Formats: sequence, C-alpha cells, structure tokens
Amino acid sequence: MQKTTKKSGLPSSVQMKHDIHYVDFISSRQSGPNVRMIAINKLDPNPRQARSELGDIRDLMSSIKEKGVLEPILVRPKDGRYEIIAGERRYIASKKVGLKEMPCIEMEVEDNEAMEISLIENLQRKNLDVFEEADGLQALVDIYDYNHQDIADKIGRARSTITEIISISKIPEHIRRFCMDNSISSRSTLIEISKQKTPEDMFTLAKQIKERDLRREDTRDLSKVLKGSEKRPRHFVYSYKPIGRESYRLRIEFKKTNVKKEEIIEILEEILQNLKE
Repeated sequence: MQKTTKKSGLPSSVQMKHDIHYVDFISSRQSGPNVRMIAINKLDPNPRQARSELGDIRDLMSSIKEKGVLEPILVRPKDGRYEIIAGERRYIASKKVGLKEMPCIEMEVEDNEAMEISLIENLQRKNLDVFEEADGLQALVDIYDYNHQDIADKIGRARSTITEIISISKIPEHIRRFCMDNSISSRSTLIEISKQKTPEDMFTLAKQIKERDLRREDTRDLSKVLKGSEKRPRHFVYSYKPIGRESYRLRIEFKKTNVKKEEIIEILEEILQNLKE
C-alpha cells in the first residue's frame, strides 16, 4: 500500500486491499468504540454520493424487515447531525420499512476522505454503473485536486485504467441517455465514444453502434475515422445479432464507406430471394 505523508484517504490505522469491502472490514473489528445506534431522522444523505440511481431495493427492504440491518452504515458528525458516508441504500430501505434507528459506524473524517471511502466502497461492491464510476472519479479530480496516479494508488487500479474511465465523464447527458436507452454500456465502447472531438461526433458514433450493432473492433475502426486519425476509409459494416439467440450473427461488409438503411434492406431482400430460389 502506498505510504503518504499527508492526511488523506483512509485512516492511517487501516490497511485495505482493493478486493476487501471497507465496511466489511471495519464492521468485523471487535473493538468498535464508535459503533452505535442512531435515530434515522438524524441521518442525512451524502450530497457527493457517486451513485445517482439506487436501483431496486425491494429485496433489501424485505431482508431488513425480516432480519434488521445486518451491516452498519458509515456516518460522520456534521452540524449536529450525521452525514452518510457509505450505505445509502440501507438507509433508504430502513427508512421505507419504518425503522426508527439503525446501526452506524461513526467516523471523524474530512470531506475528501469521506468521498474516497464512499467511492471505494461502492466500487468494490460493484454498485455503480460506468457513468457513475466515471463521474465519481472525476469529482475527486475537480473537487480535491487529485491527479490520476493519486486515484490509482488509492483504489488499487492502473493509472491508464483510471484515465480511460474518467474520459467517459466527458460524454454529455443526452448522449448518455441514448446509450442507456439502447443498452450501450460496455466500458470499452463508451471510451471510444468519449474519444470523439465533439458531442456531434460522439452522438454519430453512438447512433452507428446502435443502428449497425457494431462489434468492438468495428466500433474502434469507425471511431478512428470520425476522429480523423484513420486516413484510409474503412468499409461500411452492418452487423446484426438477434436478441435472445446465440446461434448466429449476421455481418455484411460493403465496399464503400457510407451505406443508407434502404440499401441494407435491399441487400437483405436480395439475399432472401436468392435463398428461396
């Protein structure tokens, strides 16, 4: 683990590998002087929470209703109340089932430390989608002036990976919504979209990925063409993969760079007619 001289990141007394939940670790300690029950009406959500969607919490609500909160949430004292560092889904679920108090681990940490812990805990639990992960990492850069190597050291990933993930935060909201609505969620694909020079080019690439069901290598090739880094025009490729069937995939490569939808339909009708004959 990287040694630092300044007070940042997780408490100096805690050593943590990136594949161990920080909450799990601290909850398992026998001596926890700051673990106690706190009234839910004294808890406030974290305004810097990386996750924008809580997802379906019905199973979590059922579990809490039957067994209670099995794992404390992390909080810190603030303005006479307590701000949640990590565990907002458990907090919301507990509130919805009518609990009056819940187990909390109280920590004395600064804003940047609280954000690091929250982000790390979410990343390790794989609760964040790609955009939430990118925005969370970018916030560490914007708000606390961390560089990419600082972040890489703190969460146990390669610096190049951090740089690629953060690049996704540049994708505008309307293009993100288009990607989510059309199941364009692969990190490598979103990275290619983020590499485009303008939002218009980003949207063009996203639309082409959707309309042509492009594979990873085809997406990369088209990305290079749109960026202008690919000097030799690539042939247009139409790729089709049926939903719910893995038995086949259709791929048609044309001898020109641009093909209209009507041309693809004409080719498919021609193929179908030839098969019937």
